[in-house]
Amino acid sequence: MSATATDTLSLLLEQAEGERDAAARALHAAGLQAQAARDQHGQLAGYREEYRQRWTQTFAQGTTMSLVGCYQNFGQRLNQAVDTQGHVAAHADQRQVRAREALRQAELRVAALRQLIARRQAEAAKLAQRREQRASDEFAARAHLRRNAHA
Repeated sequence: MSATATDTLSLLLEQAEGERDAAARALHAAGLQAQAARDQHGQLAGYREEYRQRWTQTFAQGTTMSLVGCYQNFGQRLNQAVDTQGHVAAHADQRQVRAREALRQAELRVAALRQLIARRQAEAAKLAQRREQRASDEFAARAHLRRNAHA
């Protein structure tokens, strides 16, 4: 394998490894974001449940219509917040899946380039070995001819 081809493949491998490392960092960040979004969704859903329980107790004791209206208004906004955060968490999970796939693809490119480099190096070594064998055979043939010519 020529030096230029080796240099080119080495540069391609270096670039692919950089892309793989960037994809790994992106996956890590996407995982953190997805977990944070899921945590926030869980906290909002938990708060909504606590809110409902408190108001159930309050309603059991009796309350005014204006308080019921406030409860319903806030409850609707809380439901919207929980739903919105659920969508945010789902999108974050999708980004994490895409980031995982991007990392897998980057790892495959790195592996393919390493395999190509190894194959090319093996071919170059085999070619060098053949040349060496040919040179050795030619040297032995010349030596044999010289011995026969002097005898």
